[in-house]
Amino acid sequence: MFHGPVHMSMKVSCHIHVVARVLIGGFFVVVAAEKLLAPYENFFYVIQGYDILPPFLARFAAMIVPWVEFFLGVFLVLGLWLKPVLRLSLLMISAFIIMLTQAVLRKLPMQDCGCYGELLSLPLHVSILLDMGLFLAVGGLLKYFSKTSCMSLDRYFEAKNL
Repeated sequence: MFHGPVHMSMKVSCHIHVVARVLIGGFFVVVAAEKLLAPYENFFYVIQGYDILPPFLARFAAMIVPWVEFFLGVFLVLGLWLKPVLRLSLLMISAFIIMLTQAVLRKLPMQDCGCYGELLSLPLHVSILLDMGLFLAVGGLLKYFSKTSCMSLDRYFEAKNL
């Protein structure tokens, strides 16, 4: 067993990664819950405002995306299926960045991104920066996965051979 400053440093690093994982997961849960508790048409109109999906796909996305965000958030908080969840989170955040960036480049008349429901109203460029920060944070969690998986259900089940 390790003792001393090296062990303490590893423990602190592990705790920082776990806190980051839980905060990002909690953020996804709160943002998703905001959309899930409102009529799905609200988010549907937001998606339509980006003018990139045909109406039937925009409607499908409005019903599915909040649930995906919600479950990704829950799984991040619990540390369940972490690697696939982190990868899917990166993919989803990438899609958000692309969607926001194309709206800025096309100069769509949008006051805010609508990404956070009624909870938070941010201009598109601020949302892009927030998503880029999230992308880097999730990428870091994936890169340092051994620390990210501390205090996770994955580790618990692995230890129990389940």
